[in-house]
Amino acid sequence: MKAFDPNYSLLDEMYQDEYYPDFLVDKVKDELQKVIDLLESGETDTEAVQETLDEAVCGINDLQEEFDENDSEIETVARECIAASVAYILEWFNIPIDTEEAIRERDW
Repeated sequence: MKAFDPNYSLLDEMYQDEYYPDFLVDKVKDELQKVIDLLESGETDTEAVQETLDEAVCGINDLQEEFDENDSEIETVARECIAASVAYILEWFNIPIDTEEAIRERDW
């Protein structure tokens, strides 16, 4: 079993941008952490990984209203930042899922 890269800062660009409240970026990070936890457990089955990715992305989808209520939104910078973090996670764990497929459930 492989641990996730301790030197990689998930969603760093969102944390650096005051447009995104940190407590909401934390919630997005929590969703991605579910995928990392699965992969750190040794799971390599792409269907199981994709199912967890779908759940995480749906969890992020559910945060959109809360972003709106805090004068923010999941827009271009956030989309690219989330996608880059997902791509890094998949690459780190050698999971052969395309990033676009990985975040296929997004509505942002």
